[in-house]
Amino acid sequence: MAPAYAELHCVSNYSFLRGASDPEELVERAAKLGYAALALTDECSVAGVVRAHLAAKKAGIHLLVGAEVELTCGLRLVLLARDLAGYETLCGLITAARRAAPKGRYRLARSGFARPTPGIVALWRPGAGEGREGGDWVGAAFPGSAWIAVELHKGAHDRQELARLRELGIATGLPLVACGDVHMHQRGRKRLQDVLTAIRLRTSLAEAGRRLQPNAERYLRPIERLARIYPPDLLLQSLEVASRCTFSLDEIRYEYPDELVPAGETPASHLGRLTAMGLARRYPAGAPDSVVATVEHELRLIAQLGYEPFFLTVHDIVVFARDKGILCQGRGSAANSAVCYCLGITEVDPGRMSVLFERFISKERGEPPDIDVDFEHQRREEVIQYLYAKYGRERAALTAVVITYQPRSAVRDVGKALGLSLDQVDLLAKSLSWWDNPEALRQRIAEAGFDPESAVLRQVVDLTRQLVGFPRHLSQHPGGFVIDNRNLSRLVPVENATMPGR
Repeated sequence: MAPAYAELHCVSNYSFLRGASDPEELVERAAKLGYAALALTDECSVAGVVRAHLAAKKAGIHLLVGAEVELTCGLRLVLLARDLAGYETLCGLITAARRAAPKGRYRLARSGFARPTPGIVALWRPGAGEGREGGDWVGAAFPGSAWIAVELHKGAHDRQELARLRELGIATGLPLVACGDVHMHQRGRKRLQDVLTAIRLRTSLAEAGRRLQPNAERYLRPIERLARIYPPDLLLQSLEVASRCTFSLDEIRYEYPDELVPAGETPASHLGRLTAMGLARRYPAGAPDSVVATVEHELRLIAQLGYEPFFLTVHDIVVFARDKGILCQGRGSAANSAVCYCLGITEVDPGRMSVLFERFISKERGEPPDIDVDFEHQRREEVIQYLYAKYGRERAALTAVVITYQPRSAVRDVGKALGLSLDQVDLLAKSLSWWDNPEALRQRIAEAGFDPESAVLRQVVDLTRQLVGFPRHLSQHPGGFVIDNRNLSRLVPVENATMPGR
């Protein structure tokens, strides 16, 4: 009977241009293999954990949240959140590392860690030639919560590496644990992983050479295979580590800003007063009974769900814009709200049309309403800087968006990685409306002067199809903000944007 196992070191395609599988593929494969748990540990990031969390709940597997980092001194660590405090610590460390470097990079020194660092399990990944000094530091920074990660991939020197790490464990007092340094859910993604590496290095596969992984062992391996590679005690330690990490994203609780509520009032009373003032302003001769009933119904539902601070926050931004003469207009589902009309967020008069508030906000949705407010493009930056000034850069940040590979960008990058010339890549990328039609694709390739039966062209087509939809990099939303009542980095990491002042 095969032993149980938990994978503690795994990167997804949210480790941009490194991981060759998405979070769902990794979670589903780990569950199918019978793993006791899976840790998602993308490089200095938790960008993929929400997708992994939802997949893990569906698959019924224990998900660990973590990240891998390389310190400025060269020390390589995998950090796993043990509990909610550990997750907040992890997000704070990632934030500090990202804010200390240009967008897309990070910088984290040993001095960035508290001694000790609470709520975190640390796995030390000793590089070749590293001695006990690094392990002594790890043991002091994470007392009782530090292990040495043993990552064996059928290399020629696995036996010597295991013996070296055993000696380091004895010297530092740190236990050893089996890890996989997983980059893909199945072996078949090795070609794609090589292409991603070449794209990241801005070179071709032919020139990448030894910078590519030497074999396809960094995948989610069957437990029976792991049992032939790792000693039983190292596999058993993976379960010990996983058992200590009980954190779940379900524990996170968002808190609305509270400074918009005057002293002596509650969010409900303040929103009610502002709405009543707006109702009187909108209908100086008196509001129709139907509108009054609609407003009262909406306020009751808002109170039941505790969303008053959300409406107050949007109202405050609109008031600022109007005071500065900045054109703005609420749109979309917000137009279905009589309260939004009274607050000046939208100009859709509920007295002139029938609106259904439950399409905008309801108990069943279980999430705040989506109020879109458009601001004139030339003055949007004034609104952004107002929010930073009001709430502070520790509590407010622009929303990130994930830029994904589309057919045109995918075929360009894959083609270059496989050694095609720029002219050839451009020719392939010019017409992609036929990409989802295999027969039309073959015809277009032939018309462009390529041989559809060419091994290189077949690889370009196959790898491009795999790459489409993969995350390429993070960018910033044009104006979406996240504002928290405490430091935003306790919920999610924050990093610098490319634009100045953001």
